[in-house]
Amino acid sequence: MSDIPIILLAAGQSRRMAGADKLMQSVDGLPLLRRSAQTALQVGPVIVALPPAPHPRHDALKGLSVVAVGIPDADEGMNASLRGALAHVPAGSKAVMVLLADLPEITADDLRKVTESVHDYPDCLIWRGASSAGKPGHPVVFARPLFGELSQLAGDEGAQSVVKAHKDAVHLQLLPNQNALLDLDTPEDWARWRSQKSS
Repeated sequence: MSDIPIILLAAGQSRRMAGADKLMQSVDGLPLLRRSAQTALQVGPVIVALPPAPHPRHDALKGLSVVAVGIPDADEGMNASLRGALAHVPAGSKAVMVLLADLPEITADDLRKVTESVHDYPDCLIWRGASSAGKPGHPVVFARPLFGELSQLAGDEGAQSVVKAHKDAVHLQLLPNQNALLDLDTPEDWARWRSQKSS
């Protein structure tokens, strides 16, 4: 187990899902959110940013040893979730992993490879998963010196501005296939992915 806490971003609105909730879609017989949390728990302690309760996503995490953080201003976008969850990262943490909850093919081994790269490349400030072809994706680990910048972010752009500001201190960790990139935002995305998985 890594001592790097994992922030699982799961407070988004699923606006492109025609009224459905992408994080409650079934993957391997579980809601995607629960599957993502279980995957992350195999690697390190998990803090989950969620819409304010009551919400079905809270129920999907019942029985799991995660820190569930309701984000009152979740409508602002991803950075409200990041700020809210970051406030729950233990004071002694040397880094934090940020992981999207809607990556259905990411594995615990993928997350371990990225956390291991923190130790293998100690001179970096950011360690990031990438596709097998080298396209940057998720998860992303940020060193503690960047926590201040992360806590000042606003809007829905995620931490891209922090990554760009420190582009010379980024290590890309190649992960299999499209594991670091594949997210499913629309019903059509889900139908296509399920069709490919069953063929």
